[in-house]
Amino acid sequence: MLMPLPARLHALVREYETLLAEEGRTGTDTPSPRLRDLAYTLCVSTGTRDIEQALEAARTYLGTAAAAPADNTPARTTGYALGVPRRPIEDVRIRRTTADA
Repeated sequence: MLMPLPARLHALVREYETLLAEEGRTGTDTPSPRLRDLAYTLCVSTGTRDIEQALEAARTYLGTAAAAPADNTPARTTGYALGVPRRPIEDVRIRRTTADA
């Protein structure tokens, strides 16, 4: 399953818990649209259907991610990361097909 970046997941959990506490202090019976959106996003991000399970899964994942050794390899978006050297744009040839003519 794909998981969000730990920093993004941490921000979602923190925002959810902060908003939940604020709404608890005001005594609101119905959750705000933002709180519902955060609950939905957390559930989708963790592959759960219940916010309590989502929070538990997020905390577990964040604990595991924090304990994992850091990979200091920079992320690359080119083929070079796959061992394919980049070529200057002049070296790239576009082949025309009969349909292009």
